[in-house]
Amino acid sequence: MTGGAAERLTFYRPAEVADRLGCSEWWVKEQARRRRVPYCWIGGSYRFTEEHVAAIARICERLPDDHAGHGTGGPRGTRRVVVEESSALVLRARVPKRARQRAAQPDAA
Repeated sequence: MTGGAAERLTFYRPAEVADRLGCSEWWVKEQARRRRVPYCWIGGSYRFTEEHVAAIARICERLPDDHAGHGTGGPRGTRRVVVEESSALVLRARVPKRARQRAAQPDAA
């Protein structure tokens, strides 16, 4: 440590972090396991400092979109399909893969 003064860090267990963030302990451990959030690996288990908890909150923060209020609707990543009233939506089943493969093979007769 610098300056001769020993600085004592406080480490929090995943259950304590989950309680502070209002989520499950499983979620905290899973995010750490997938390396999506910062953590320390001490004594074979996940430990978090105050800075880690603040960083997790920043990582998970969602700000309003630039397109908010423009009628895009729904969460990001979803598609809206607009079907006009005059057109009818016709669904057609796909040919099964086995039948497609059979049709693509030349007959060996």
